[in-house]
Amino acid sequence: MLTRMTVLGTTLLFFGWSSSWAQEPLAEGYLLRGKLAEGEAALKKRLIEMPTDDQARFGLGVTQFLQSFEHLGQSLYRFGLRTERSFVRPAPVIRELLPQNPNPEKLTYDLAQKILQTFVDDLTRAEATLADVNDRDVKLSLHVALIKIDPFGLDKPVNAAFLLTQNGQRQSGDLAQFVIAFDRGDVSWLRGYCHFLLAWGETLLAIDGRELFECSAHWTFERVETPYSFLVEDRQPLDANPNWMWNQRRIADAIATIHLLLKMPLQEPNRLMAAHGHLKSMLQMSRDMWTFYGAETDDDREWIPNPTQTGVLRVPVTSEMQKTWLATVDEAELVLDGKRLVPFWRGADPQRGINLRRVFLELKEIDIPLWIQGTAAAPFLENGETTRFANPETLRRINEQFRGSNFIGFAFWFN
Repeated sequence: MLTRMTVLGTTLLFFGWSSSWAQEPLAEGYLLRGKLAEGEAALKKRLIEMPTDDQARFGLGVTQFLQSFEHLGQSLYRFGLRTERSFVRPAPVIRELLPQNPNPEKLTYDLAQKILQTFVDDLTRAEATLADVNDRDVKLSLHVALIKIDPFGLDKPVNAAFLLTQNGQRQSGDLAQFVIAFDRGDVSWLRGYCHFLLAWGETLLAIDGRELFECSAHWTFERVETPYSFLVEDRQPLDANPNWMWNQRRIADAIATIHLLLKMPLQEPNRLMAAHGHLKSMLQMSRDMWTFYGAETDDDREWIPNPTQTGVLRVPVTSEMQKTWLATVDEAELVLDGKRLVPFWRGADPQRGINLRRVFLELKEIDIPLWIQGTAAAPFLENGETTRFANPETLRRINEQFRGSNFIGFAFWFN
């Protein structure tokens, strides 16, 4: 059950989000047709005319969130993401969903950074819109499986139902009738995901990846600017011959890529500070959403139910699960703040640990082999209380409440 819930949740995160109001939410018509840009313009116009319409504001935030993935996909297509030549015999459905651009533009490292910065800017805009939703009773009910995005800007929008079908048959009931009534708690839930993705975006922008790009971008993009022009000569699709796994060029490229991934300097350390702030904001959003969920007295097609509600996924949430999750959030914040240390795996002092806050604020270079050895952690070692995540009793309680190995699925769902 939880596996199906995780798959559906992943799809909803990228492809989907109509109200307790009598009328259909303004956002839904545009979302169901995959007209996100038109929807953004219409919702902004509505908010100028009626600034207190938080349903429209919620819809605008959802639309902008989905646009961030549209813009990212359209940029990848524009610059020739090798969807049909860097994978082994992609399935027809993948070829249909992610076609390769037959006439791509040349991608440079600076343009790649710009693509990532645009993704960060789009998510920042969506989060700022959602932060202005103040109505505690706001509702945005949407046919989530039918919401469409145009992933490559080819005017061929696809929806979640397309991804959740196999051989033309529905996998999960009648997806056309699957409606979730997103509410005020879900505003905080989506803001939390914005902050999570922003933390990753800022971290990637902090890294100086120019050498990695110049030595390995030819794997995944058709036309790249690199001083090593021989890398792009005589390239073939990955599955062009039966011995593709032992292709000497591929093996050499793989070794070089792994080598460069293991040690990278930071070009903008301040972005790691921004990433740290986003992770803390994500944890606060998790607290906020449970505050709103806990105050609910209805049971209206809930995305994440409180212990007295059912929820559309029919996965029960107990009060003990809620308490355990919030305790986990509190512990994670103590680790991010450096008030509890990450256990260090070398030496004889059990009180020695890594101050994760200082890692985010003071790190100068990422050197994975030296982190594995332990010497890269030396500047951040302190003596103090280590996190309770290292306590077997804490892990036992978490596993008990979240059904053991299913904790990852719940963590994704709960944010």
